[in-house]
Parts: sequence; structure tokens; C-alpha cells
Amino acid sequence: MANITSRSPLAPAHFPELPVIDGVRFATVAAGVRYQGRTDVMLALLDPGTSVAGVFTRSATRSAPVLDCQSKLGGASDGPAAILVNSGNSNAFTGHYGQTSVREIADAVARISGVATERVFTASTGVIGEPLPHARIVDKLSELNDGLDANRIEDAAKAIMTTDTFAKGASAQVEIDGQAVSIAGIAKGSGMIAPDMATMLVYIFTDAMVGQDRLQALLSGLNDLTFNCITVDSDTSTSDSLMLCATGASGVEAGDDAGFETALHRVMLDLAHQVVRDGEGATKFVEIRVTGAASDADAKVHGMAIANSPLVKTAIAGEDPNWGRVVMAIGKSGAAADRDLLSIRFGDTLVAEKGWVSPDYREEDAAAHMKGQSLLIAVDLGLGDGAATVWTCDLTHGYIDINADYRS
Repeated sequence: MANITSRSPLAPAHFPELPVIDGVRFATVAAGVRYQGRTDVMLALLDPGTSVAGVFTRSATRSAPVLDCQSKLGGASDGPAAILVNSGNSNAFTGHYGQTSVREIADAVARISGVATERVFTASTGVIGEPLPHARIVDKLSELNDGLDANRIEDAAKAIMTTDTFAKGASAQVEIDGQAVSIAGIAKGSGMIAPDMATMLVYIFTDAMVGQDRLQALLSGLNDLTFNCITVDSDTSTSDSLMLCATGASGVEAGDDAGFETALHRVMLDLAHQVVRDGEGATKFVEIRVTGAASDADAKVHGMAIANSPLVKTAIAGEDPNWGRVVMAIGKSGAAADRDLLSIRFGDTLVAEKGWVSPDYREEDAAAHMKGQSLLIAVDLGLGDGAATVWTCDLTHGYIDINADYRS
């Protein structure tokens, strides 16, 4: 795996100060899963009664941990729960050995923590196709259990990183009936990002009281507006997992509260944007806003076609306002479009309209926009009321450098 030394130019100045979420504690350790001396395992222990929801990759080659988590969701929620994540090895495409690794880890976590095996959720991220040395993780579980602390969520965010250049965290607080409810989340992701459910590894915690069914509905719905609207390189991971845990420690029922849903949306979108900002080799953060489509679904198809186009992304990297590549992406998407109705803007500059370059277009205006770090490409199809927004980054030689020696 490539050794990433430089922080993304799009990274936030520092890891945010996240609120302590009552009912969850964290611990991390260096288990030597792939590298020596690198913190690579995270354990989160959740109090009895915690509701757990999740969405996972729909990849046909999804990993053993993903399959195990999917089988456990929706079960009893009266006892404690645990989440264990390792980086460095994805435990994907490892056959029956992968299933054995998951079972050995889950059983060991259950023995040490007192959590029922059916409430132990695991995840692995890293290289595909290599057996997970699970004994190294099992050997560290006592140390992890002894180190659990409610204040260690930043350490947890760092432990799950692979090619990430910065740890990712976000939070929100909302008042419900005069009482405060907190939400805090962490994520990892930098490459192999084109979610087909959630994205990468994301763990969000709240002290609100929300039943499992409602929690799952909230997560699935907001996922379609956040993590399923980002792409770095058009590749969907075998290990994508997004989990939301509600400990209920605040005693505040929040499942039907609009403010809570808005706050959760804000946390999820913040984390999704951070993943794009840490896209491998990225130097530009790009919002693609599509309006006037025949439907919202068509708008998203167009948006993702633009966002995933290597020609569009390399033009962005070169700060070239090559609107012809946007036209190309729209035309190939498969969604409804009419050449003579669409218009394209780069930032505030109208670039093209009515099947031709705008008569007022000045190349230098669009070029000036392309020199920024945060860019907007706006397309109106002129067909209907469908709209969607997606986010991506540019494609630079840095992406090749990182991935050419990912396993070395």
C-alpha cells in the first residue's frame, strides 16, 4: 500500500472537536495487520439498548465482513453492541478463510466484552485478496477492551485510514423539546469511491432514542442524498459500509423529529464531502448541479456521467474550461437530453446554450473559475423539473502514483 505523506490541499485545517456521545466508548491499537507500528484496529463498544442501522455495498464481490454485518442487522437490540474495524487488509475475495476470520474475531470480541456474537459488527479495509491475519487482532482484544474511553473518537478515525491523508469527522447538535441531542461521525475513504449504497467505511453515533426500523429508514433515505452522490474514480469498493448507532442515552425520542433528520443529513453530507476532498491525488473539489431534467433520476444519471468522465476530470485538473467534454458526458449518459435545449455554466459564467457556445462567452472568465479549489459545473437540460447534485474531484497524476504501487 502506498505510503501517503502529503496532506490533501483540500483538507480541513484540523480534525473537528466532536461531542462525546454518551453510550459509546472507543479504543485503538497497533496490531500489525499489514504494517508494524501503525494504529490499525478500532473497537467501539455501545451500551445496551443501542439501535444499529446500516447500508452496505451491493458489489457482487463484497467482503466477508460486509456479508456478516448484513446478516446481523435488524436483530435484537436490548443488549450491548460492538464494532471492530481493521485497516490494511480488506478480508475480501478470501473465500472460506474470510468467513473464518470474521467468526474468530466476533467470537473473541464477544468473550472479552460480554457482547453477544450476533451484536458484534466487523469491517475490514485495505488490500483485496490476501488472507486476514486475524490472530494478530484477537491477540490485541484485551488491550483494546481495557483502553475503551468515550473521548477517543478521533483516535478511532485515524485507525481506520488507508490511503487517506487526513482523519475525517463531523458532528451536529439539535434541541428537541428543550433537550440537547448530539450526533458525531467518522469516515475513511480516498480511492475506490463510487458508492452503490453508502461509501467506504462510515460510523455515525447519536445519543438519541430511535427505534431500529426508523433508524434504518432515516439512514437509507439520507444516504441517497449524500454518500450515493459522490464519486472519486467511478470504482465501487468490495467493503463499503455505513453504520448508524443510536444509544438512546439522552432519553430523547428523535425518530420523527425534522430537526434531528436535518442534523443527521448535515453530518452525513459533511463526511461525504470530506471523502471527495481527500480523493487520491485530488486538487479540486467539484460540485455538479443538474437541473431541468426529465426526472430526478435522469438528473443524477447526467451528473454522475459528468463526474465520472476521465476527460472532464483531467480537464479540471488542467484548469481547462473544456465545456465540450461536458457536452460529451451528457450525450453518452443514456438519460434524456436535447442538444438544442441544454445550457452549461462554469461558476457564474454561461458557457453554452441552445446547442452552441453562448454569444457572450469569454474564455478568460471560465478559465478564472477553473483556477479555484472549489468549482461548480451547472447544467440545465430544459426538459422538466428533475434535479440532482453530485460531487467529485479532479483526476491528476497523483492518483496514478498512489495506485500504481498500492500493494508495495
